[in-house]
Amino acid sequence: MFPILQLGPLAIQVPGLVLLAGFWVLINVIEKEAPRHKISPDTMSNMILIGLIAGIIGARLWYVARFISVYIANPLSLFSLNPATLATTAGIFIGLLAAVIYAQRKDLPLWPTLDALAPGFAVFALALGLSHVASGDAFGAPSTVPWAIELWGAMRHPSQLYEIAGAIIVLLILWRVKKQKTFPGFTFLAWVALSATSQIFLEAFRGDSIIILNSLRRNQVVGLVIMLAALLGLHLLVREKTAKKT
Repeated sequence: MFPILQLGPLAIQVPGLVLLAGFWVLINVIEKEAPRHKISPDTMSNMILIGLIAGIIGARLWYVARFISVYIANPLSLFSLNPATLATTAGIFIGLLAAVIYAQRKDLPLWPTLDALAPGFAVFALALGLSHVASGDAFGAPSTVPWAIELWGAMRHPSQLYEIAGAIIVLLILWRVKKQKTFPGFTFLAWVALSATSQIFLEAFRGDSIIILNSLRRNQVVGLVIMLAALLGLHLLVREKTAKKT
C-alpha cells in the first residue's frame, strides 16, 4: 500500500489525492452527460461542487467536533487530506441535502438529473477503489488463495483489487446501457442495482465487515435492500411507461 507520497518536506496523503482526482473526473463526465438529458452542464457542475464542498466541510467539522481536543492541540491537522479524518455518513447526508436544495431551486427534473449523474458516480467508484489500494482500507479477510496479499500482518484476499474490478465491470455495463434508447430513470436505477449487487458480492471477501444478528454482514443486508428497491423502481417505471402507451 502507498498511503503517503513524500516530496521533500511535503507529505501528501495519496488516498485523499486520488479521491480529489476522482471528483475532477466525475465532474467532467457529468458535464458531458448533461446535454444528453437536456440539462445545462454548468448547472450540473455547480450542483456537484456545492454538494461536494458542503459534504467535505460538514464531514470534517463533524469529525473535529468528535475529537476537538486533538485539533486544538494541532490546528493544522484540520486541513489534512486523509479521508480517515472525515465523518463519512454525516458528510454524505450534508452534501446530498445541499445538492437537493440547489436542484430544487434550479427546477432540475428528477430522473434526467439522476441519469446524468450515474456515469460520473460509476467512474468515482473506481477512484474509491484506487484510494483503498493506497490506504489499505477495506482490507480483505485472511485467505490462503494463491493471489493473497500480505497486509496488516496476515495473508488476505486483495479485496481492494476486487473492488476495482467490480467498479470496472459496473462502469462497462452502464456505458453500454446508456447508449441504448431507454426511459428517464433507467440509467440511474440500473447503476444503483449493479453497484448494490457488486457490494453484496465484494463484502463476502472483506475482513473488516460489521456483523449484525450474530452472523449477517451489515453491508450485504444494506446492499440487498438497495438492490431490491432499485429493481422495484425499474419495475414501476416500466409499468408506468407501458400504461402511458396504452
